[in-house]
Amino acid sequence: MQLDNHEVEELAMSLYIRALKLLPPDIKRGFDRLVATETDATGRAVLDTMVQNIQVAEKTRNLLCQDTGIPIYNVTIGRNVDVDGVAMKDAIRRGCERATREHPLRSSVVHPLTRHNEQTSCGVRIPIINIDFDGREETVEIEMIPKGSGSENGSFLQMLIPADGPKAVKRFVIDKVIELGGRVCPPTIVGVGIGGTSDLCMHLAKIAATRPLETKCSDPEGAKIENELSEAVNQLGIGPQGLGGRSTSFRVHVEVAATHITMNPVAVNIQCHSARRASAVITPGGISFH
Repeated sequence: MQLDNHEVEELAMSLYIRALKLLPPDIKRGFDRLVATETDATGRAVLDTMVQNIQVAEKTRNLLCQDTGIPIYNVTIGRNVDVDGVAMKDAIRRGCERATREHPLRSSVVHPLTRHNEQTSCGVRIPIINIDFDGREETVEIEMIPKGSGSENGSFLQMLIPADGPKAVKRFVIDKVIELGGRVCPPTIVGVGIGGTSDLCMHLAKIAATRPLETKCSDPEGAKIENELSEAVNQLGIGPQGLGGRSTSFRVHVEVAATHITMNPVAVNIQCHSARRASAVITPGGISFH
């Protein structure tokens, strides 16, 4: 299959808009579960308001949140796909720019030193484009994630002492959830990366934070910590928007990587309740949105 970069450009644009306006079904189901289990009156009222806001935004085709985020595109390329990688990345950038200019969206991207805003949601090394490969035949999957700053500011890395073991990992995560409180617009998805190098660990935390809710860590020990932390953070009493209740988090997600014998990195990256993402798969038969 020859990848059509005009098609990629159009898809990069439409996925950005789709992600900003349509909340994924798994997040909506997550809200349903929290509403059913929340016992605090204020917490339940806040959840009800959030659900109503989502419904109004989708019905009126408005943005779920005014923050259009840092645009992230995750591209997974299957077997027997002819790709010009440079042209593909250029096409994604053009699609991202067009989404912001043509709809129009607020550009949230600025130069880190001058704070100049190009009004395109693009800049130096932005959009972020991650490329991976899998075994599917003649398939390219593109996922778009607009990562808002409110949740992205809830990011932390610590190089732990290996001898302190899993207890130190769990203590670090819980301490950071407490420190953040309502500043990350809970209920959240708490992404946790464990292992690797410092940069890989942070990347794992981002993968975990943006994973669908009904998935679990493929590593048995990671899955065990996921379950323990998911229960623990919802006993902290922070609640939706930090106003009290059990619904602090939809779920804690964990991703792991092997690491060095003398270190144990752990990272936290938060995804707010507006956990937006959109994806599509390109095959010889056409495009299907997920």
